[in-house]
Amino acid sequence: MFDPTGPAMPAAPTDGETRRAQLPPSWLAVLEPEFGKPYMRALRAFLLAEKQQAPVFPPGPEIFAAFACTPFDRVRVVVLGQDPYHGPGQAHGLSFSVRRGVPPPPSLSNMYKELRSDVGLVPPRHGDLTTWAEQGVLLLNTTLTVREHAANSHRGQGWETFTDRVVEALDQGRDGLVFVLWGASAAQKAARIDRRRHHVIASPHPSPLSASRGFFGSRPFSRINTFLRERGEPEIDWRLPD
Repeated sequence: MFDPTGPAMPAAPTDGETRRAQLPPSWLAVLEPEFGKPYMRALRAFLLAEKQQAPVFPPGPEIFAAFACTPFDRVRVVVLGQDPYHGPGQAHGLSFSVRRGVPPPPSLSNMYKELRSDVGLVPPRHGDLTTWAEQGVLLLNTTLTVREHAANSHRGQGWETFTDRVVEALDQGRDGLVFVLWGASAAQKAARIDRRRHHVIASPHPSPLSASRGFFGSRPFSRINTFLRERGEPEIDWRLPD
């Protein structure tokens, strides 16, 4: 998988080897042109410089893990957050998720509280949301990297442009998706979504700083499944087996 923090990208944007390594095929088909654009080259230079100063999360090979877990043609739900967890060992490329063995961070703990209140599921003892991703839930942040212990440190460096394109590609290339926008950064993507063809659920972020201002009680999990059911599609199984 393409590591934007790895060796410098060759000068020619049409370099076949570079393109093959960037993204899984279904996503590469719609996002490949982005990697030759000036903003992506600037972003890569920024990330290389950042790595000289402090750890960057998630590790380079996991930056695009959400796309690997949820191919373009299998996306049914898009959960948009802000940026990755900035503690060591937490971020692994899926928004809000942590690997097994890593304690669920506060935002995820609040998601679990809402999950229990909304659909009555007892939260698991782990924080790995891969099971959701494999059912078509694209767990995406608006910014895909972060400096250690510095939330929002990579905001405004180009990732937002890339994730704008992700949302636009899904909006234009798919029908009947559910876009879940949590927090102000995610809400900015709403203008790129055609609500005549897709369903949007927006609320404050599940962070402890904002969850009590409208995330709790927003019932996103049941609302997602109601929309899917009304379209005659399988619901998301929100259970996360231990």
